[in-house]
Amino acid sequence: AAQLKDMLRDAGLPVMPSVSHIVPLLVGDPVACKQLSDMLLHDYAIYAQPINYPTVPRGKERLRFTPSPMHDDDALKGLVAALDEAWTRLNIQRAA
Repeated sequence: AAQLKDMLRDAGLPVMPSVSHIVPLLVGDPVACKQLSDMLLHDYAIYAQPINYPTVPRGKERLRFTPSPMHDDDALKGLVAALDEAWTRLNIQRAA
C-alpha cells in the first residue's frame, strides 16, 4: 500500500491519508467517480470500487484500492498508468 501511495503521489494523483492497507484516491465528484471506475473496468480491465455519498460526504467521493502481495510492481505500474490516462481523459483535478 505504501508503494502504491508513493507511485500515485509521484503521478500527481490525490492520494488521501490512510493508516490501513486501503488506498483512497480522492475524485471529489460523484459522476466523475463513477465514470472513472467504469472507464478503468471497461478500458483497462481494472476494478476500482467507487465510494460515493452517503458512504462519504459529498465532495469527498473517491476510488478505493486494496493492493495485496499478489500485485507486483508491473501491476502497480499498470494501475498508475491507467489512472493517469483516465484522469486526463476525464479532466479531473489533480493533487495540488
